[in-house]
Amino acid sequence: MIIQTERLELILLTPNQLKLWIEDISELEKELDCFYKAESMEGAFLEIVKKQYKIIQKDLNNYLWHSFFLLIRKDDRVVVGSADFKDIPNKNGEVEIGYGLGKEFEHNGYMTEAVNAMCEWALKQNDIKSVIAETYLENLASQKILERCGFKKYKEGETFWWKL
Repeated sequence: MIIQTERLELILLTPNQLKLWIEDISELEKELDCFYKAESMEGAFLEIVKKQYKIIQKDLNNYLWHSFFLLIRKDDRVVVGSADFKDIPNKNGEVEIGYGLGKEFEHNGYMTEAVNAMCEWALKQNDIKSVIAETYLENLASQKILERCGFKKYKEGETFWWKL
């Protein structure tokens, strides 16, 4: 599945492509005709992706809610970031979105463009009533992205929770 925006292609990774992202980025680059320059596949981020891959193995029918979209800049096929829905929609019709950019691509509007497109797509799906997101209190950049996309803060604690 591909979601098109003005400057980006958001490509949902198949289970096999997700495995390549974890194990062999150069092979994934060949398959998708792209150049990976987004978040480094290491540490906590790599562990999150591995965890999602394990979930997909047990819930293949819902892989689109567990996999990641790579955000590929159309003009040069550079992967600037990634985004995902963190799980299947809950019983209230909410689905959580997560996202991240490579440092060199921040403050160019790419993530606002991608989050808008993913939310627009999600809200057209059956049983999706809202998209939610969590931000750290100090992550002002992420909070601004959500505000620009129309999210409203609905819960505060150790983190902020947002809803569209």
